[in-house]
Amino acid sequence: MGKQYKELTDEDIIFIKKQKIFYIASSSGKEVNLSPKGYDSIRIINNSKLIFLNLIGSGNRTNRDSENNGEFTLVFNSFEEESKILRIFCKANILKKDDIEYNQYINLFDVNHKIVNSILEFNIYAVEINCGDGIPYMEYKGERNILKDVLIKMSDENKLESYKRKKQVPPNLQNI
Repeated sequence: MGKQYKELTDEDIIFIKKQKIFYIASSSGKEVNLSPKGYDSIRIINNSKLIFLNLIGSGNRTNRDSENNGEFTLVFNSFEEESKILRIFCKANILKKDDIEYNQYINLFDVNHKIVNSILEFNIYAVEINCGDGIPYMEYKGERNILKDVLIKMSDENKLESYKRKKQVPPNLQNI
């Protein structure tokens, strides 16, 4: 049986920190966007706020929905011993490189700052847990560094800013 409450518990925070993948669903009156997220890209600021390190990508619908006052749901689920689904319902603020909060938060991540598009600050208004007993067991084997490597190479070749403006998919990311 699931239950819903207003902010993260200490148990929820421990659970989130163990997960290697999570999902962000968002909508601002257009199609619903659902994106799996990896890397070490989430930090819990307190029981009602977390931040997400948004790397430069092809579509950036997450920023679009935040700019349009959209709704967000973050989903964490366990593929290992503990079966559990944790949903976080929230609103988002986009923090750009010239924002004070961005500069406070960016140092919480071990990342090349050139490949970061923004930091999303999620303000939580509800948390929901469910059993997750139908989720399969899966084994984590490591990160794919393809995206980071391509973005760093583009930065080194002074092509990253142009790519951000065009929002086109680089040829070596088209099949990812």
